[in-house]
Amino acid sequence: MLRRGSRYGMGLLAVWALAPPVLAQEALEEVVVTAQKRSERLQDVPIQVDVFTAQNIADAGIRSTSDFVSYVPNMTFDRADTYRNSFVVIRGLAQVTNADPPIAVVVDGVPQVDQKQFNMRMFDLDQIEVLKGPQGTLYGRNALGGAVIVNTSMPTDHLSGFGSLTAGNGSSVSGAAGISGPLASDKVTFRLSADYAHQGGMTDNRYLHEKSDYVTRDWSTRGRLRIKASDAWTIDIRGQFGEFSGATNQYSWVKSADANDFVDPTNSFHPNSHGQSSDAVIKVDGDLGFATLTWINGYNRITEVSRADLDFSNPVQDPGGFLNLGIQVGQGQDLNTKIYSDELRLASNGHGPMRWVVGASYQYSDKSLQTRAFVDLNGQPDQIDNPNLVILNLQVRNRYRATGGFAQVDYDISPTVTATAGVRYDHDAREQRNLVNGGSSHATFSAWQPKATLTWKPSSDRTYYLTASSGYRPGGFNASPVAPTYRREYVRNFEAGFKSTFLDNHLSLDGAVFYMRDRDYQYYYVDVRTASQIDQNIERVDIKGGELSMNWRPLDAWSLFADFGFSDAKIKELASYPQFVDHYTPNLTPWNASVGTEYRAALSGDLKWYGRIDAQLYGRKYWELDNVAVQDAKQYVNARLGLEQQRWSAYLWGRNITNTRAYSQYVSPALGIGVAGVGFLVPSVSYGIELRVKF
Repeated sequence: MLRRGSRYGMGLLAVWALAPPVLAQEALEEVVVTAQKRSERLQDVPIQVDVFTAQNIADAGIRSTSDFVSYVPNMTFDRADTYRNSFVVIRGLAQVTNADPPIAVVVDGVPQVDQKQFNMRMFDLDQIEVLKGPQGTLYGRNALGGAVIVNTSMPTDHLSGFGSLTAGNGSSVSGAAGISGPLASDKVTFRLSADYAHQGGMTDNRYLHEKSDYVTRDWSTRGRLRIKASDAWTIDIRGQFGEFSGATNQYSWVKSADANDFVDPTNSFHPNSHGQSSDAVIKVDGDLGFATLTWINGYNRITEVSRADLDFSNPVQDPGGFLNLGIQVGQGQDLNTKIYSDELRLASNGHGPMRWVVGASYQYSDKSLQTRAFVDLNGQPDQIDNPNLVILNLQVRNRYRATGGFAQVDYDISPTVTATAGVRYDHDAREQRNLVNGGSSHATFSAWQPKATLTWKPSSDRTYYLTASSGYRPGGFNASPVAPTYRREYVRNFEAGFKSTFLDNHLSLDGAVFYMRDRDYQYYYVDVRTASQIDQNIERVDIKGGELSMNWRPLDAWSLFADFGFSDAKIKELASYPQFVDHYTPNLTPWNASVGTEYRAALSGDLKWYGRIDAQLYGRKYWELDNVAVQDAKQYVNARLGLEQQRWSAYLWGRNITNTRAYSQYVSPALGIGVAGVGFLVPSVSYGIELRVKF
């Protein structure tokens, strides 16, 4: 795999060396980001930020969270467990089930704090920003690995619209459409958009003789209203509602217990997950002269009902049954989450030597989760409602209240040197009620999250910075008596980075090196005997690594990109398993890279052709604390070819066109089900056509 990655890199360098110094007349696009809660040139922000503009999203065919994360160095995103569940790892910091994520996810200014919110369909977006390194000062709890900022498209002051339709193998069909414009006058503008997806499935269940990865439906509608109340004040209102139904827990039963033995599912249960999501946002911006006042109020609700196999095998393949008890066993989860959030902040106006932002936030979360295991007699989901078959019933209700206050100041010491200092205080009060036995647990978690940065800009095309930053995520409660609680996690990060452009802004090169010390690193495992998903802590983890990103436009029609990330996350203290000290942390892929090229050129009149090919490379993946189950290095290749005109475009596309086989989650027999391992397969090769229109 390293040799393959080297060949990609050597090929790019060879093209670079043979090409004339500057052939393109059109420079790289200048990108504006809101990483520091104000609009700034990407080149000026002393943070490693990966940006996907609306054009980038369209060119890469990004339609889901996993699509854009695959292009981000030092970040992985894996589907597993229920339909909405996902596991993200960024700079070695990993998602744990039913707990806070290691990265702050913010959509239109509203934090998305539930694990099931990050796995989303991507449609009608203006921009995605991925900030790496602790961002706790401005984004609060959970930003210990970074932040993902998603901005949906704004209403327009003129009538416009778009539509797209995609069809592919596995009986997949998806589409999106939208319309935007003024209402009565340009003081009030609106935007309506919708997205729909269906998939018959591409992976066989070898026992049930049906597809294991089907999507019956996954649709969302979004409405947005922007009111310009005066020259100084605007009100932005957005609402969204969606519904889904599809396969869940489609794990393969790996009899060989080999993490590189990729087999199709053979479970005997007909799985399904269905649910709804809704959210509402009100944002008010006011120009006070000396500063801009922003108030953001958000509400989210998520429901999911999941029914699936628990032994992930069948009576023929595993006659001993669940834990050799001679029975087949199913599982189910019922989730209902409501989240309310508020943020109020002031950001200074003007471009003087000092710039500042101050604010406060509040969040309330009410989450109910029922988990049941039951004897499976016929593979049907309704067995979970038969009290004579239920063998385990866990039901809890968690209520979280989080408050925070923050401030950050930038001061220009000289025309080329800027000092940044910031701090945030977060306080979380958490309660869990056991709805089965009436018990309850209470805990509070808090943390100061300071940040200091020194930035040197010797010229407009060079930025160098040194940063010391911090981040934290709260602890919480498990639904299992095996391990009822887990502690908060706190990270200190030290980083040096640079951003640069060359060849008259036709080539950009950004990079950073970092060292993080993580106290009480949170990790996750399954206790199969109690059907419990358990979160626990590693006393200390040290992480060191770096990133390097390159974008180059040698010709107006031709561009190339390459990114590389490395995270060496090692366990340094673990009292419960001292034999695992100096092992990699669970679910870690120590390095990943992406490389690609695209070409867009005129054919006749305003008709153009577009071509793109890119590859994602991943190192070995270490699944568990013992580092015994290790997945070999992988590569995925995507391609896109199309015709484009001002009003319409058509494309042929393919993802994972080499049909690489891998697991996005693997659990060994020591921590898994009976005598075999279980693995959640990544999507196989997909291909199809896409048509777009706009006006």
